[in-house]
Amino acid sequence: METKIIKLDAENVDIAAIKEAAEVLDAGGLVGFPTETVYGIGCRARNDSLTRLDRVKGRSANKYYTLHIAEPTDALKYVPTMGLRAKKLIKNGWPGPLTIVFGLDGKDVEIQRNKLPGEVFAILYRDNSIGIRCPDNRIASMLLAEAKNAILAPSANIAGQAPAVEAKEVIERFSGQIEMVLDGGLCSHKISSTVVKLDNSGASILRQGVYSESEVLEKATVTILFVCTGNSCRSPMAEGLFKKYLAEKFGCTVDRLIEKGYNILSAGTLGIVGFPATSQAIRACADRGVDIAGHRSRGLRRYLIEQSDIIYVLAGMHRDSVLEISPEAADKCLLLAEDADITDPIGQPQEVYDVCAGLIDDAVTKRFDELVL
Repeated sequence: METKIIKLDAENVDIAAIKEAAEVLDAGGLVGFPTETVYGIGCRARNDSLTRLDRVKGRSANKYYTLHIAEPTDALKYVPTMGLRAKKLIKNGWPGPLTIVFGLDGKDVEIQRNKLPGEVFAILYRDNSIGIRCPDNRIASMLLAEAKNAILAPSANIAGQAPAVEAKEVIERFSGQIEMVLDGGLCSHKISSTVVKLDNSGASILRQGVYSESEVLEKATVTILFVCTGNSCRSPMAEGLFKKYLAEKFGCTVDRLIEKGYNILSAGTLGIVGFPATSQAIRACADRGVDIAGHRSRGLRRYLIEQSDIIYVLAGMHRDSVLEISPEAADKCLLLAEDADITDPIGQPQEVYDVCAGLIDDAVTKRFDELVL
């Protein structure tokens, strides 16, 4: 076999060459192509192609292969239900040097089993999970978009050797064994992608790569913000109650929620800083098993709005305040009780606080149940 080599300019990609390479992949051939990390060898997710790829790489047949996709939204074809952390990590990490192994529940596994050809399903899903990568390289993205089959793409190297970071290394190792090499020049990172697994137990790094563990966890942290006026009663109660339910779901203490990837905050539109929650709010929460005695007020600021993934406001005027600071937050800023304000109990007797806490608890419970965590 003669390996065809096509040199490409990433700034002005020859679409005819990309189409030709995609046709090779769809016909069962193997194509070397660049990503921003290292070169990969692409093959369709079919057993005949995979057997060839294993033989060429000298790799055992039970190895896990990663699906490569052209753009982030393509992941929804393979992961029906996306949790908040997965969405956040995709938003911050794709396209880019990050491989995400998604853990699927039984329902989603059955959806995919019924949706995909049996051979393809068996290749892509192992142990109720699938590994997906969305490279940040124009040649790779165009090739993946053009291919009609699901494409697997392990690094272009013999098992146990360092991955190729330029086309000549791919050619030296695989000339005469693969159909084509797309020469896109030197890879920008020259190191493999970081691999992270996301499932109900949280995020865990399976392989160090371009991103460090701390960088990945930061990219995957979801921030939820509750907003009222003074941040001394309503929003602290909402924050505390939400933390309680989140901690119960994950089987951890409240102070470990950040380790699980959730940062739950509250703030007030008046901008008051450092004041404790009112004694009545503390008592109302204590009656529900929530301790907010250590709360200190925080003023609403642009950076808080921008870093938050969801903002729940206690009244319509608070939403107005949020949008006045950051109009771009409109889609993520929601009234906690959906269609009603929760009235400020400040200055009222304990009984009013208790009623308010009950309304907040009901609203938080409903919002909590809506979320895919």
